[in-house]
Amino acid sequence: MKRWLKISLKILSVFVILIILTWLAGAFYISRNKKEVLASILSQLNKNLNGKITATSMEPTLLKSFPGVSVSLNGVLLRDSLWAQHKHDLLKAQDIDVSLNVLSLIVGNINIQQIAINNADIYIYTDTTGYSNTSIFKSKPKTAEKSTSKSSALEIKKIDFNKVNLVLDNKKRFKLFNFNIDQIQGRMEYPDSGWTGKIKLATKVNSFAFNTRKGSFLKDKTLSGMLKAHYSRDLDAVILSPEILNIDNHPFKIGAKIELDKSAFAISIAVDDILFKDVALLLSPNISSKLLKFGIEKPVNIRGNIVDDGSGKYGDPLIKVGITVRNNIVSIPAGKLTDCNFDGSFTNRDTVGGVIGDENSSIKFHRLTAKYFNAPLKIDTFTVNNLSRPIATGLVTSQFPLSNLNNSLGTNDFEFKNGTANLRLYCKADIDNFRFTKPVVSGKIAIADADILYIPRKLHLVKSALNINFNQNDLSIQNGHFQLGKSELNVSCSIANFANLYYTAPEKILVNLKMSSPQLYLKEFLPFLGPRTAKKTQSGGNKKVVSKELSNVLEVSKMNIRLTVDKAIYNNFLAKNLDADISLRGGGIFFNKISVAHAGGQLSLDGNIMQEAASNSFKINSKISHVSVKDFFYSFDNFGQNTITNKNLKGYLSSLVNISGKISHTGKILPRSINGKVVFNLNNAALVNFDPMVKVGKFAFANRNLSNVEIKNLDGTLTIKGDKVEISPMLVNSSALNFNVKGTYALGVGTNVAMDIPLRNPKGDENLTKAEKREARMRGIVLHLKAVDDDKGGIKIRWNKDHD
Repeated sequence: MKRWLKISLKILSVFVILIILTWLAGAFYISRNKKEVLASILSQLNKNLNGKITATSMEPTLLKSFPGVSVSLNGVLLRDSLWAQHKHDLLKAQDIDVSLNVLSLIVGNINIQQIAINNADIYIYTDTTGYSNTSIFKSKPKTAEKSTSKSSALEIKKIDFNKVNLVLDNKKRFKLFNFNIDQIQGRMEYPDSGWTGKIKLATKVNSFAFNTRKGSFLKDKTLSGMLKAHYSRDLDAVILSPEILNIDNHPFKIGAKIELDKSAFAISIAVDDILFKDVALLLSPNISSKLLKFGIEKPVNIRGNIVDDGSGKYGDPLIKVGITVRNNIVSIPAGKLTDCNFDGSFTNRDTVGGVIGDENSSIKFHRLTAKYFNAPLKIDTFTVNNLSRPIATGLVTSQFPLSNLNNSLGTNDFEFKNGTANLRLYCKADIDNFRFTKPVVSGKIAIADADILYIPRKLHLVKSALNINFNQNDLSIQNGHFQLGKSELNVSCSIANFANLYYTAPEKILVNLKMSSPQLYLKEFLPFLGPRTAKKTQSGGNKKVVSKELSNVLEVSKMNIRLTVDKAIYNNFLAKNLDADISLRGGGIFFNKISVAHAGGQLSLDGNIMQEAASNSFKINSKISHVSVKDFFYSFDNFGQNTITNKNLKGYLSSLVNISGKISHTGKILPRSINGKVVFNLNNAALVNFDPMVKVGKFAFANRNLSNVEIKNLDGTLTIKGDKVEISPMLVNSSALNFNVKGTYALGVGTNVAMDIPLRNPKGDENLTKAEKREARMRGIVLHLKAVDDDKGGIKIRWNKDHD
């Protein structure tokens, strides 16, 4: 072995032996002088304290800090001078391990190198007056010499916390910070400017409440990582350099500045590739409850700052957060935004120098592009202000083919085949529970060359175009043109207060619609008589809600229609110069006033059709003026009966009709469903091949032509009761015979019509005056007959023995 190596080993051996002997000496000294060492440690710890730290006992723990010497203080209590008033121990520990410098111990001084606080509770308390139990720590006089302060300062090289509950309770500022610290390890250096340390952290957050009235941030989250801290004496502040800190195992880059004298702080946070929901759950409930109304499916990047100036003026700290969203799916209360991109921001002080809180909070979306129900949207800036009573504003633009909306509206009420939409709207709306209410909308939607199928009513509109104009709350439609089959409609419309009522009370929406048409085929509008046949609603959250709202608005809103038509056609019915005032309300169609030229005369009516499950009920009040009775019966399909048809009638009819009945969903009057009264006048009329009349002729007037009975004038009243028609007493003067008639004519069973027929031939009285004709009318032989049911379902004529 070389000589230098031997000498080195000897020196090293001596050095090790010296360390061991020194350590043994220190350990022996502690064992022999427990009380003195404990008193010296407590005296060192009590330096600059406005209170007292006590311990019940001390035991040496020799191997814990070799080559240093360590002791364990048991039953440690740290109390400020006013503990008797507030009863909160600043420190209560089962044991505290203190590592001592052996050389300083031997020469009679206690130099604490390391402290480990185990199984302890630390409670930093501030009462409502602003007094804190941390006042136990005296501040060093500023006039002290540097050398003196440095020699007398308690400079601990390492501080460990193990299983420590830390509470910072500020009753004056309504703050509560509560941590379950599993481990904190800090290594400290003491330059002249203060101290610098590295801190290894592992803790659970029970409360991180800047305002206990609004809840806690980071509730029940775990924190772990390494922090670099520096304390500046000049600033009296702790500065945490930005480092990675794991919050529930997700890495956050966090930095902070804490000004101890003012209780002020500033925290910066940066996190990438994190789910929006996970971020929202880190915030206090008053903020997270609002943010969770939204959803972002893919991870986002977030930058934020939390600043508290320590004044306590506003209660809440100032919060500023920025978010970057790219190619994402965003859920909002009114649906989903797909392919969504925007830069977002949040602050709880939108007005510079203003208050901090919900009423001055703002959420902003910048350069937003997305698809909403497959319609592309572009919004330069969309803002939600005042989260206590949120108001949303923004300019929305979009241009897209209508076919993009197929399978997008949830209920599939509409099918779009062709057409384009061009949208430019400025919107402002209150948000009630994050649903739009009281919206104010200005702008225009232009729809061109649209081919639209409205499935619930089976209405297929082609070559459709319209301009929808929003003027704040009101909506109007201009230059509307639709084609439904062979029908053409020109449309204009106004809806007052539409934007507000759409969300709050759709049943109060009143649509004032003006329509004109060169020709209208009424049969093409029969789907309005039937029940809705909407396809099944697609499952899926917000889309289902929105589509249900739209479908509900279309069905429950009220509509007034002013309709003018050059020519209206329905099966055999042909009308000209139709002028109608119609209302659609709920399940009813109300004919307020309709006038039309028909069958050489004029027809006016009012009434309603009420939609029902099996068929529809209707009520009609009509005035008929000088219409061709033949054409009139033909146009209305002989009113659902085949006894007196258009083939049996000639002449002109004037009538007052008040009837009710049933009409099928296909527009057919149901047989035997009509009830009501018809008061009529026939002029220059004829009854042609009317079976009961022909049978009377065969029975009693074989030499007269009763197959074509001409009637110059006839007034009568018919009361219709289902399948029976009650004939009020009528005096019939005709070319073939005169007769009186009354009774009941049944479309089924129950015919009982009494007829008094004089055998006198009316042709013999042609030269008599009207008065003479009335006197001579019933002279001579009079047949008293009765028309009743026969056994074969027809009618037979017999004598009326019970005649008046």
